[in-house]
Amino acid sequence: MTSANHTDVHEFVLLGLTIHPDLQVLLFLAFLALYIVTLLGNFGIIMLIRTDFHLHTPMYFFLCHLAFVDICYSSIILPKMLVQILMEEKTISFMGCAAQLCLFVIFGVTECLLLAVMAYDRYVAICKPLLYPIIMCRWTCWWLVAGSYAVGILHTVTHTTFIFTFSFCRSNVINHYFCDIAPLLALSCSDTHTYEVVVLALVSINCFSTMTIIFVSYAYILPAVLRIHSPEGRRKAFSTCASHLTVVTMFYGAILFMYLRPSSTYALDENKMATLFYTIMTPVLNPLVYSLRNGEVKSALRRVLGRR
Repeated sequence: MTSANHTDVHEFVLLGLTIHPDLQVLLFLAFLALYIVTLLGNFGIIMLIRTDFHLHTPMYFFLCHLAFVDICYSSIILPKMLVQILMEEKTISFMGCAAQLCLFVIFGVTECLLLAVMAYDRYVAICKPLLYPIIMCRWTCWWLVAGSYAVGILHTVTHTTFIFTFSFCRSNVINHYFCDIAPLLALSCSDTHTYEVVVLALVSINCFSTMTIIFVSYAYILPAVLRIHSPEGRRKAFSTCASHLTVVTMFYGAILFMYLRPSSTYALDENKMATLFYTIMTPVLNPLVYSLRNGEVKSALRRVLGRR
């Protein structure tokens, strides 16, 4: 495919993480285990929150949606990846590639916004406890979640509109394990400079706006927590905030490394490792972080197991 237009590309070939056949079975077993843990952990968080009425609060309402996003996030990539590890034909259709990128962007952007919403929720709960039921009422929570998904959809419309109107005339082999922005741009023979500026602008606005909300929220939260006289209350506040900050650090660290480097430093193999962390490892670790570091979740789990 040396001179084909994008309308002539019917499928792409995904190289995956490695081309070494000796590692295929090991990778399959490893990623199958990670996917099972992701599903069990995040479904477990959702069911626990729905089952225990002590967790029917805005914070856990947002956590429930974060778990749902993580399930979708990993399910967009891992099942196809597992099939292709064991198959010699590692192809994905043109429309399948577009759909995968579209859903990947939606849930990636939504996760960023949900993490910012959760930081704001902690700020209101700790710094304005008397106004918390009024500010974070049911309709406010639903609007914040709906807005997060809406911004994700807006981002994905922009990205897919740009990328899949480009011409792919260099090759149809994607040096990645799924259809991501950078490896698709590497195949295009169109002028992608304008779109690269758009990507940098969108990622910068999304990341820095949500990170600003998170940092400003915790700038108010930390002094408020230190003023709490009760050791138990201070420990509980630190526990929930530490869980959230751990997830934020893991997720944003990989994204900033991936998208906000100068284009001259791009290396697709390095990008694969960075993407692997926030697309596969973060959905696995999120439920573990929130269950192991959160006293309320552990108490709810003990109550549910006790009833069983």
